[in-house]
Amino acid sequence: MFRVRWPAWKAATSVEQKRAVEEAAPTLEEMEKSGEGQSAVFSMVGHKGDLMILHFRRTLDELNHVELRVANLNLAEFLEQTTSYLSVVELGLYEVSVRLYAALKEKGIEPGTAGWNQAVEAELVNQRKAAAPRLWPEIPPRRYVCFYPMNKMRGEEKNWYQAPITARQRMMREHGVIGRRYAGQVTQIISGSIGFDDWEWGVDLFADDPLVFKKLVYEMRFDEASAVYGQFGPFYVGLRFPAARLGTLLEGQTPPAQ
Repeated sequence: MFRVRWPAWKAATSVEQKRAVEEAAPTLEEMEKSGEGQSAVFSMVGHKGDLMILHFRRTLDELNHVELRVANLNLAEFLEQTTSYLSVVELGLYEVSVRLYAALKEKGIEPGTAGWNQAVEAELVNQRKAAAPRLWPEIPPRRYVCFYPMNKMRGEEKNWYQAPITARQRMMREHGVIGRRYAGQVTQIISGSIGFDDWEWGVDLFADDPLVFKKLVYEMRFDEASAVYGQFGPFYVGLRFPAARLGTLLEGQTPPAQ
């Protein structure tokens, strides 16, 4: 996320502004259409920033590359980075894991043994193949985005990581039922950030009606996984626009969706 240094931008000459836009817009357009990765730009709503750039890439090297390209644009002289978030798309495997663990125990295979580890790895390989489209998603072509980070409680009385896996499976199933009621209205992408950033998960919601964000998040606050164990970070909301319309934002106008 970036804040535009408006006083500096307004103080720049028309030639400097034009040069910055004519360099940045095509660069971001190219990133929007990248082969095995994709980027998107959003005009942010609220005081937390003005411009959000979302990058989906397959490796940290590729992420670092696009990050450095943005940092070296002439436009960067007029931007102040307010925050960033690094995470990797992940899928919930509670249902699969519980079934697999139960089957292995019935066979007398103990956790942590070579046989156990081989069976778990084989199942993970199968899941990766089956879920490849969900592990490498495209950025949904919706007008609005809502991003927020979150943790699961690790307090003295309530600790998500000490709850039995069957209990976590049940809670996440109930959590997922609510999300599925909004299918077609909102696209949700969950990413894990343990070891990558300050929170444990990142949640990206994409919709054409921003009120859906409020309805979905509010309803989920009442399920056990969120009400008892959920800890939520700051929320960021933005309007997606084509990179080619970057100049509109810098003119102080809301960029159109197309």
